[in-house]
Amino acid sequence: MSATLTRTRRPALFMVAAFVAFVAAVSPLAAAGRAVVVVHPAKNAKLGKTILVNLHGHTLYQLSAEGGKKFICTDSKCLSVWHPLVVKSGVKPMGASRLATVKRPDGRIQVTFRGRPLYTFSGDMARGDANGEGFKDVGTWHAASLSASSSKAPAPSPSPYPYP
Repeated sequence: MSATLTRTRRPALFMVAAFVAFVAAVSPLAAAGRAVVVVHPAKNAKLGKTILVNLHGHTLYQLSAEGGKKFICTDSKCLSVWHPLVVKSGVKPMGASRLATVKRPDGRIQVTFRGRPLYTFSGDMARGDANGEGFKDVGTWHAASLSASSSKAPAPSPSPYPYP
């Protein structure tokens, strides 16, 4: 009886071990690259071009002086006006090509487009608003555009933030 019991347990134990190994191998891969749509391209009549918007239809902006891991908008005054588009760790942002993420100085994960962090503007109240376009402080804020010209950065302005 003990030989029969051993023969029936071995395949069951093997199956359990194989399942545990499979789950251990696949779980990190799934968590590390979960794709989530976070932006959409949208034609903006006011700007006359296709721009990126968040899931609520609000215009997404980029600061000319920011790029890579260089963050300018980090203090409470700036962040009260410009809100970073953030995602959970491990999320792969989708909705346009050349989206990626970068870790902000505060530890949050911010979505980037063509290497520049994306923000919404507190002065935009409705879909289609682009009130932050051309706003100048330590650089110039522009709506993130799908056209190639949006990736060129104008020279940053040395003036301080004009935030209240």
